[in-house]
Amino acid sequence: MFRKCLRTLFAAAALLAVAACGDDEPAYHLGGSASGETPGPSRSPIAARMEVPALQTDDGLLVAHWTVENGDSVMTYCLEYSPTQLHSRWVAFRFDGQTRARTVSRTDAFSDDPLLPAELQIGSSGFGGNYDRGHLCASADRLYSRTANEQTFYMSNMSPQLSAFNQGYWVTLEGLVQQLGRDASFSDTLYVVKGGTIAQNQVSGYVTRRDGKQVAVPAYYFMALLKVKNRAYSAIAFWMEHSSYGYSNSHQAPLSAFAAQAVSVDRLEELTGIDFFPNLADNVESQVERSYVLATWGL
Repeated sequence: MFRKCLRTLFAAAALLAVAACGDDEPAYHLGGSASGETPGPSRSPIAARMEVPALQTDDGLLVAHWTVENGDSVMTYCLEYSPTQLHSRWVAFRFDGQTRARTVSRTDAFSDDPLLPAELQIGSSGFGGNYDRGHLCASADRLYSRTANEQTFYMSNMSPQLSAFNQGYWVTLEGLVQQLGRDASFSDTLYVVKGGTIAQNQVSGYVTRRDGKQVAVPAYYFMALLKVKNRAYSAIAFWMEHSSYGYSNSHQAPLSAFAAQAVSVDRLEELTGIDFFPNLADNVESQVERSYVLATWGL
């Protein structure tokens, strides 16, 4: 288990709450404090959320996007962003009674993340070549609010994914997550962490933007899932090479293909160096992260 949480440094902009443009949108903030207090791993309320991994990147920025639903502030997703790789380290969110609804459709509202400093924004145009702007928190993961769906199109939530991987392979596993997340009989809450690897030995290359900025292309992608139902927890993780796998948008991978990609959360922690679900009680974490049952997850 990666229980050690290293100090995360935040840009100066992260020290204050940042108001979003538009009268109908709530305040967004880096570091998670609407009061303006200095954020940090031990003080940010975001870091205490069950879906949020331990903050371990020395130069990372913690970015969170919110909406207001029926008078409550609801986190669309959060992520840890690397200023050197211009790519998130992970993206985390949850399906629960507030976020599993489907009331809107896809917005295709690609734009730079307004919470990132200008020098870290990469522009909203496509990545070019064989790469899609691949969602990490998928558009179909956030259909309870138009604003929330628009936020999934921020470029901080995008990864340069091979088109065949994005549209023919990753999409199948995303569909399973969405199906399970919206099934109240399956879980009271489904916690989700997704990402592409950006460590130096886990990057396949870089995509050059118009201004010369270099965006890392992950060599691997992963998901970590934790569900709770009637106070009982179970977990599973997935680790896969960034490849076409011979599938496409018109010939998508069958769900059965992902049984071979399943690993325990403990194993995924070893592969990525990320401590998933650190806010679980230690005795629960040690039990649910060391094993998984495929049938529990529809595989």
